[in-house]
Amino acid sequence: CGDGAPDPVEKTAHSFSHEVQTAWNLLFAESDRYAAGFRPGPAPRALAYLGFAAYEACIPGLPDNNSLAHLYTGLVLPEAEAGEYHWPTVVNAAYGYLMPRLMGGVSGDLKAKMADLESQFENNFKSETDEATYIRSKQRGLEVARAVWEWSKTDAYGHEAYNDPFGTYDWQANYNSSGDWQPTFPGPGKPMFPYWGKARTFAIKEVDKLAKPPLPYSESPTSALYSQALEVYAQNTPNQAYEAEWIAEFWSDDLVNLTFSPPTRLVAIAIQVMQAEKSDLATALETYARLGMALNDAGVGCWYSKYHYNVERPVTYIRRLIDPNWNTSLDNPLTGDKGVTPSFPAYPSGHSTFGAAGAEALAYMFGYAYSMTDRCHEGRTEFIGTPRTFGSFYEMAQENAWSRVPLGVHYRMDCEEGLRHGTLIARKVNALPWRK
Repeated sequence: CGDGAPDPVEKTAHSFSHEVQTAWNLLFAESDRYAAGFRPGPAPRALAYLGFAAYEACIPGLPDNNSLAHLYTGLVLPEAEAGEYHWPTVVNAAYGYLMPRLMGGVSGDLKAKMADLESQFENNFKSETDEATYIRSKQRGLEVARAVWEWSKTDAYGHEAYNDPFGTYDWQANYNSSGDWQPTFPGPGKPMFPYWGKARTFAIKEVDKLAKPPLPYSESPTSALYSQALEVYAQNTPNQAYEAEWIAEFWSDDLVNLTFSPPTRLVAIAIQVMQAEKSDLATALETYARLGMALNDAGVGCWYSKYHYNVERPVTYIRRLIDPNWNTSLDNPLTGDKGVTPSFPAYPSGHSTFGAAGAEALAYMFGYAYSMTDRCHEGRTEFIGTPRTFGSFYEMAQENAWSRVPLGVHYRMDCEEGLRHGTLIARKVNALPWRK
């Protein structure tokens, strides 16, 4: 400007609400509920790429943050054009482009909801800024999203893996002795995502993927493994206590069409926190990126470990050695199936790994003593969805992990190692050079 007048101050992402990104994540959670083939790995992978793309697209509006793009081989992001930006428009364009592509397997109705949400925000945002800024902002979001999508395609194991959750893996060829995983029923009769441990990660290296070894296999009634099987059995036999049933059902999130998946549960928790805190867009961008990347890496590390150790589920061990008629407590009210067990090896627990990774990412952003009430399933009638209150994210993660024992689908060792492994994985994500 002439006459010595200062240049107009450009608005940063701190000047806007988290609303647009949270609305997209709410729609992701709705879509994930009905997305066959997305649990456990493709859902957190999609969350990671969505959060990462939005964060990188808005880096010029995040004065305290660094781009992370240089850390990733093969990723080339466009330079931002000079000028002012409307950051909610950037976010809307990035999600509008990427979400229907990353969730390619969902129904036409859900893709129509994605298109509608993008249009609604576009109509709102056009009135909030001038035409040149709006066009520049939309183009910025689209260009970064396209670059991230092209990079996604180069992940041979992760990209569009929801189309084939089983691959060519032969569980019988990997069954070498008692204690190795074998199919549980009702179920598909083969294990899901046997190669997910090879999908792309954002922070962890190959050496970080493998969890600590499980307890040694033993059929002796005096062994530690037998004791842990008895613990699972005792939680469910003959009847389950109300509190145990509540905790088990509150955290389950196992069943397609009933709820969103376990990693997406952490995003639903993040949404509640940001709504309570009235977070700005800058906080949302960093939170959703950290959280998505932590959940992605947790999934890869956990599934790498699952198929490395190949530990059978408690139901297999219990029926063979303790009670041939025993069932888990996981029932599907939509299909009528009773005694369900997720169809992949037990150790470590995916729920526990995802929960710990999500807790660590959220604690970094909102505090390690942040207390909250989780209302994710408030009002559900198919199971006990009554809200539960926690003194910290880690306390929440501990309960999430323990819930798998009364549900009957995990040993204590699965859950304890998942907590440890997931926490360490998220710390790798938190240690990336996010801030200046």
